[in-house]
Amino acid sequence: MPRPAGNTRLKAARLAAGFGSQQALADALGVGVRQVRRWESENPPSPQPDQAQALTRELGQDLDSLGFSSSNTAQPGRGRRSVLAATAAVVGLAAVPTTAITMQPATVATDFLAVTRSHRRLYWSVAPATLHPAAQAHGSLGCALLTETAGQTRRAVAAALAESYLLAGRIEFFDMRDADRARNTLLLALQAAGEADDPLLGAAVLAHTAFIPAWDGERDKAAERMVAARTYARRGAPSAELLAWLDAVEAECETRCGNARTALHLIGHAEDTFAAGSEQQSPDWLDWFSPVRLAAFKGNTQLKAGHLPQARETLLGVLDSLDPSEEKQATVVLGDLAAVEAAAGHLDEACRYALRALDQLERTWYAMGMDRVREVRRTLAPHQHEQCVRELDDRLYGWSTTVSALSR
Repeated sequence: MPRPAGNTRLKAARLAAGFGSQQALADALGVGVRQVRRWESENPPSPQPDQAQALTRELGQDLDSLGFSSSNTAQPGRGRRSVLAATAAVVGLAAVPTTAITMQPATVATDFLAVTRSHRRLYWSVAPATLHPAAQAHGSLGCALLTETAGQTRRAVAAALAESYLLAGRIEFFDMRDADRARNTLLLALQAAGEADDPLLGAAVLAHTAFIPAWDGERDKAAERMVAARTYARRGAPSAELLAWLDAVEAECETRCGNARTALHLIGHAEDTFAAGSEQQSPDWLDWFSPVRLAAFKGNTQLKAGHLPQARETLLGVLDSLDPSEEKQATVVLGDLAAVEAAAGHLDEACRYALRALDQLERTWYAMGMDRVREVRRTLAPHQHEQCVRELDDRLYGWSTTVSALSR
């Protein structure tokens, strides 16, 4: 006599959510494995309300879809899922259906994350205009996968999706200088981080959103977003590096808003945080920050504060310490060194550093680096008839540089 198939709906949902055994699901739910066996039997008993809520949360489907009768069982997941669906509709993410039509295997999360990581590494060498469409297309794929995964697998896909949209938002703001587009993309990243329930990713996204109002001098808006970012970081287990980066971001925002003294205090706190260290490891996606990058923030702030000798010393140290692969950051540092020398009245040195930045920009485009060079050129306007400034203009408005800038 054939053995009864049991509750195949629950078993299929369990496997699709990445729980390869009944014991694994039992551990996630905080129940005994015997209870899971009973639920996967031919005539499964109805879960208790708290167990039902845990099941729908972990497996991403309502109880009807998990093989339990709706006539005598509450549906605790419906309210939350309807809220998520409404939020998704507002910001553009695919809404999560109550019943998934096709469920992907658990391996889909690993595969999706592998591409996300590749894009993250490619950012440092591939032209932004080339990488951006790929990152956006990958984000669209992730939205589709959210409708076909559940439980642990779904959270892993959502986390990778948040990383992808964060990368796309960084490209839009720092490389393409499109703040409006970056604002929308970072909102998608924040929602995906929420679907993953990853507070550290949420903190990173929120801190990036603070740059947008800060660049317009809107200090209160930037400060409010930094408060939110720090709140999210506290909910997780932040590393010293992440906490120091939050200080550096806030320092950059304060510098942009004309508060260099406050910014220097924040950078000092970040240096102390780095020195103290922590037992927590930094997330893999935090690849844009280091003690050298913090020093670059410091040099720029010293420049804005008018501390020219200190800024020169700090920035020269950064330039010597940068890894050869950090070409984008090099253009910013060279631009800041040019600004230091221009402010000190050393025209030849200012132009020399600006020309070095342009050399680097021809190899690796970075809008922030070009912004630095243009800022220096504006300060040199009273000296535009000097030979060194004319040579800078020849390069700044040469065919290759002009076409490169307009094509990004």
